[in-house]
Amino acid sequence: MAQRLMDAGHEVALWSHSAGKAKIIAGPKATVCASPEEVARQSECVFLCVGDTAMSREVILGKNGLREGASAGLVIVDCSTVAPSASKQLSAELKSVGIDFLDAPCTGSKAGAEGGTLTFMVGGDKEVFEHCRPYFEAMGKMLYYCGTSGMGLHVKLSQNMVLGNLLQAFNESLVLSTKAGVDPELMLDILNNSAARSGLISAKAPMVFKRDFTTNFSVKWLEKDIQLMLNSAAELNVPAPLTALSGQLYRAAIAKGFGEDDICGSIRVLEELAGCEVSTSPAPPTKS
Repeated sequence: MAQRLMDAGHEVALWSHSAGKAKIIAGPKATVCASPEEVARQSECVFLCVGDTAMSREVILGKNGLREGASAGLVIVDCSTVAPSASKQLSAELKSVGIDFLDAPCTGSKAGAEGGTLTFMVGGDKEVFEHCRPYFEAMGKMLYYCGTSGMGLHVKLSQNMVLGNLLQAFNESLVLSTKAGVDPELMLDILNNSAARSGLISAKAPMVFKRDFTTNFSVKWLEKDIQLMLNSAAELNVPAPLTALSGQLYRAAIAKGFGEDDICGSIRVLEELAGCEVSTSPAPPTKS
């Protein structure tokens, strides 16, 4: 995302949790900073993308955080997927000291970030969003203004709810059909030409067949998002039984040591239970 901003000609100041990563990205085109506070001192708009709600709050409000270096009028855009209720509270805290805030979670994974084709779902003041639009356009192709503070996050979590449940449906279906003797590639071809067609499945199934679980979106982060979904569902009194079960299966994948792998690697939980491997050269079924 930072690279896309630099390529668009914007002056960029960088900081990263991972030591050395900012230096690698920056090269001669950007300023490397020692803290989020230093980034804020050099910026009119700050984008951050971190792992969870606690990390987001720490980067913004913690020691040497963005607020400590911010001047009135700074815009902070949080692209992380965090709790909507916590994000709304954070927005109110920042507004009280003259800092504008947008929640703008994105989707598109690694390829979207590298290619500048992310989709952003934005919550907050619409005038602030329009002011920042040129920055968003450097990083993404689809920009959705979703409403007031927190609404971008509600949209993102609802989208990930479908994604998480859909992948578990795929896992069950392919393990079942493969154990029954159906060729996995034939099964995928049929799915791709039926009402069950899914862009997610079309992208992930070949990775499963090759046993390539290289991370684009990790199991641990999807499981985190599912817990956020369930928390929001509880706050709004919405039953979410399928999502709760999917969350337990992703948690089982983490317990098996697959947390850092791509979400498609979660299929190994059901494969182990069923004694069947879904691959282009599937192993013979074993008794279970």
